[in-house]
Amino acid sequence: MKVTVPIPVRKVYEIKGPKRVQEILDELGLPYESVIVIHEKRLLTPDARVPDDAEIEVRPAISGGS
Repeated sequence: MKVTVPIPVRKVYEIKGPKRVQEILDELGLPYESVIVIHEKRLLTPDARVPDDAEIEVRPAISGGS
């Protein structure tokens, strides 16, 4: 599968699948609590299985307010 991580510099990783989202993030060294994972315009949970031919994007989770 193709995994795009755009921050801090855009990188694309090739990871063998299928795998659960949590397994992918563990492999990349990213904590689930600090990112969102998107596949075909849908947010994925840590237990979601991602097929080998998928393209996903991992973006930083940003919160804020005043």
